[in-house]
Amino acid sequence: MQQPADLDLVRASYDRVAGPYVGLGVGDLGPRPWLRAGLAAFAEAVRRSGPVLDVGCGPGTVTAHLAGLGLDVSGVDLSPQMVRHARRRYPDLHFDVASATALDLAPASLGGVLGWWSLFHLPRDVLPGVLAAFGAALVPGGQALVGTHVGDGDVVRTEAYGGVPVSWTTHLWRPEALTELLADAGLQVVAEMRFPEDPDSRPQVLLAAERRA
Repeated sequence: MQQPADLDLVRASYDRVAGPYVGLGVGDLGPRPWLRAGLAAFAEAVRRSGPVLDVGCGPGTVTAHLAGLGLDVSGVDLSPQMVRHARRRYPDLHFDVASATALDLAPASLGGVLGWWSLFHLPRDVLPGVLAAFGAALVPGGQALVGTHVGDGDVVRTEAYGGVPVSWTTHLWRPEALTELLADAGLQVVAEMRFPEDPDSRPQVLLAAERRA
């Protein structure tokens, strides 16, 4: 699979922000009932389908939440420092360092896979291959759950999470375009949740897509 040209820069950036990210409670699900509802529906849909992989798990917040909902779930992240935090916070769960573009996923080996606001740094010509790998790894009836920022164009960041220097690009997606990419990967969208812009973030979307037989 094609590797992003800026992969090493993104990895190094997330290694730098890992501590502040955890300290600030980024990704905390407590104040986000609709996100928790989406995860609960996903867990119910895939519980009997097989193991679940959280791709781009960060410090393990969503991985642990899904484990609490009864799923056999593990996480991977590009950043070794993020994985270090995940292992420290949730020692009973399994986490590995890996890029979404370099996963060794056996065909029809997963009941579910997540790209929980973790794929928007992938270049537009790389994301289709990652979604295709997700689709091939799912059993029939398995689901992918993908969240991302909504809009047009790209946003280049040079600092984040309290002024920490970073080097990454956020690629914005229209839900309709992302739905088409999922369809090309053999995944049919079965649910969509949209979140309007608020003082802390731009509009966002969460898509659940099922692998058809």
